[in-house]
Amino acid sequence: MFVDRVKVQLIAGKGGNGVVAWRREKYIPKGGPCGGNGGRGGSIILRSDVQVFSLDAYRNHRILKAENGRSGGANCQQGRAGRDLIIKIPCGTLVKNVKTGAIIHDFTQDGDELIICKGGRGGRGNDSFKSPTNRTPNICTPGTPGESTEVELELKLIADVGLVGFPNAGKSTLISTLAHIQVKIAAYPFTTLQPNLGFFQLEDRSRIYIADIPGIIEGAHRNRGLGFEFLRHIERTKLLLFVLDSSGIDGRHPLEDYRVLRNELGAFNPELLERPSLILLNKIDQEESVENATAFYEAFPDLKASIFEISALAGQGLKELTHAIAQKLGLRT
Repeated sequence: MFVDRVKVQLIAGKGGNGVVAWRREKYIPKGGPCGGNGGRGGSIILRSDVQVFSLDAYRNHRILKAENGRSGGANCQQGRAGRDLIIKIPCGTLVKNVKTGAIIHDFTQDGDELIICKGGRGGRGNDSFKSPTNRTPNICTPGTPGESTEVELELKLIADVGLVGFPNAGKSTLISTLAHIQVKIAAYPFTTLQPNLGFFQLEDRSRIYIADIPGIIEGAHRNRGLGFEFLRHIERTKLLLFVLDSSGIDGRHPLEDYRVLRNELGAFNPELLERPSLILLNKIDQEESVENATAFYEAFPDLKASIFEISALAGQGLKELTHAIAQKLGLRT
C-alpha cells in the first residue's frame, strides 16, 4: 500500500535518574558520596533516504519513542545514554506541525537530517553535589523528560516531469515505455491507484525523472474519482505533460479533455497553469485519431510547437518527445 501522509506522535527518551550511594570499602573509613549521574535520553532524528519510497512503514505506528537513559550507579558510575531513534523517510517529505500547520522542514536531498526531539538530560547523583562545606550530600535529581511533538509527514515526489491525464489516456503505458518500469496497465479506468516514479537517461547519462499520478476526471476538485489526493506529487515538477487520448475510444474528445484538465489543475493550484507544459496526443496510431488531432490543431494553432503526436504502446514519436523534454528542462540531448 502506498502511503504518502501520516500523523505521528514523537517522544524523545527521558533522562536517567541520578542516585544516592555511599562508599563502603575496606581501609576507607570515612567513605563518602559515590552516586553517579543518569544518562541522557535518546533523541529522535528524521533522515531522508533515497531507498525509501513511501511512508507506509509508519501507517500503523502512530507513536514513536526513543530509548530512555539509564539511571546512574554506585562508585560514580554514569548511566548509559538512551539510543537515538532514526526515522528514515523518503526524499521530498514535508514535516508539518499538526497544531499550527507550519512547515518545520522540507527534505529535498538524500541524507538530510533533523533532530526534531532532543532527549532529556540525565539527573545528578549525590557525588556531583559534594563540596568543602557539604561533604555528605544526601540528594539526587531525576532525569528530565525528553521533548515531544506531533507532526504530519507529507510526501511530495521529486520529479522533473509530471504526467497529467484522464483515466485510460495511456499515462501508465507511457511511463513504462520511457522509464522501463513495470506498472499496472489494463483496459479499464483507474488502474493507477498510486503515483509511479521512474526515469530515463539521455546520451550524457543525465537522468530525467517522471511522476505519473492516477487519472483526473471532471469534478476532481469536488472529490470525484480519486479527487486531488495525489496531485501534490506533481507540484514540484518543472514540466507538465498533458496526455490526451486522441482516438476518442472512450467517447471523449481531446479538446474537451484538455479543457477539463486545465480547469481541474487551476482549481487545485493556479500556479500549475503557469508551469511549462507539452501536449501529447496519444494513441495516434488509431484511425479515429487523425480527425481528432486535426480538430485539436485548429482549436489551438498557437500551441502547435508544443503538441506531439505519439503512440506510447507502439513507441511512435517518443524519440522526438524525449528530445523536446530535455530542451524544456535546459538539458543537452
